[in-house]
Amino acid sequence: MDYTAFKDIIHGRRSVRKFTEQDVPIEEIDEIMDCARYAPSDTNSQTWEFIVIKNKDTIKAIEQMTWDALHKKAEEAGQRGFEKEGKLLTRSFGPYATAFADAPVLIVCLATPYRSKFREKIFDPVQFVPPAIWDEEGIKSSCLAIQNLMLAAHVRGLGTCAMTGPILLAQDKMAEYLQVDPEKQINMVVALGYPKDQPKKLPRKEVSEIVKYVL
Repeated sequence: MDYTAFKDIIHGRRSVRKFTEQDVPIEEIDEIMDCARYAPSDTNSQTWEFIVIKNKDTIKAIEQMTWDALHKKAEEAGQRGFEKEGKLLTRSFGPYATAFADAPVLIVCLATPYRSKFREKIFDPVQFVPPAIWDEEGIKSSCLAIQNLMLAAHVRGLGTCAMTGPILLAQDKMAEYLQVDPEKQINMVVALGYPKDQPKKLPRKEVSEIVKYVL
């Protein structure tokens, strides 16, 4: 593949928060998921699963859970003397955290437990790391799959926006509502659909600011 074309894909992807009402066919989503599943993962553990939601009522229910949690946080902040900050939370962060509400598709991204022959035969017997660390391993690999998903969607003319706001605010309620197995974690949600507009390119740090060479 031509490198310039590949770089254009990377640079052209945007976080899309406004979508048309055009339906996204299941076949199109399956194509994107086929790319997601070929992400690298720790010892090929493939610690990812996805719940694809097209039902509008379900998406709205998750939006409401998020708003309910936001208002509760704002109320608690006001009781501690941070009423201004609480209002900013709902006014400024609220719309940002619920930008998935009008998307035709909401993908709930799960991180599954890290299991492998290395963990069973070596890591656990020698107490290589605390058990909680393996939850982090699942999340790391899941994030790689999500990036594949978003890039594939972009190439196929779709827009995505990855969000953690609903997870930070209402993960437990979401997990219960969607009947997620307790051993699995909701990592983030990704709004998916056909973009209504193309968001502008945001500035990025220079390579020199983020890279240190050890020669």
